[in-house]
Amino acid sequence: MTEVAFHFNAPDKLAYACRLLRKAVAQGSRVVVTAPAEMLARLDVLLWTFSQTDFVAHVRMPIRHAPHAGTDASLSLAPVVLVEDAAAPDLPHRQVLLNLGVDMPQGFAAYARVIEVVSLDEQDRQQARGRWKNYAAQGYAIVRHDLQLAS
Repeated sequence: MTEVAFHFNAPDKLAYACRLLRKAVAQGSRVVVTAPAEMLARLDVLLWTFSQTDFVAHVRMPIRHAPHAGTDASLSLAPVVLVEDAAAPDLPHRQVLLNLGVDMPQGFAAYARVIEVVSLDEQDRQQARGRWKNYAAQGYAIVRHDLQLAS
């Protein structure tokens, strides 16, 4: 069964995602990140610029209107794939799914792990509570990581 983890109280959701992706890639994990297009565009830029000494290799899932969309070869090589639809049939791996979106991602059960990042924003927290309830209702055990306690 898919392992589900919620990382709560991220002061900056995208900055936290960058650090989490850097750590995952360093450990050899392959990650699919799902979010709305505008958030993926911001994350794409941040992954190039968030650190002067680190780079997280990544590619955007090809879509017709994306200027920097990856090719089939880059999709299979990149440890991080940014995509709007986690259930897309041509994704190269299904190891870890990082959900930065509002809704429970379609096709999440095909992944070994799902990580949900939740900011301090009250609306984001309410939406996360809804996703939590949906996962729990489907019988998934949920691991909770409170980022405020970790600091």
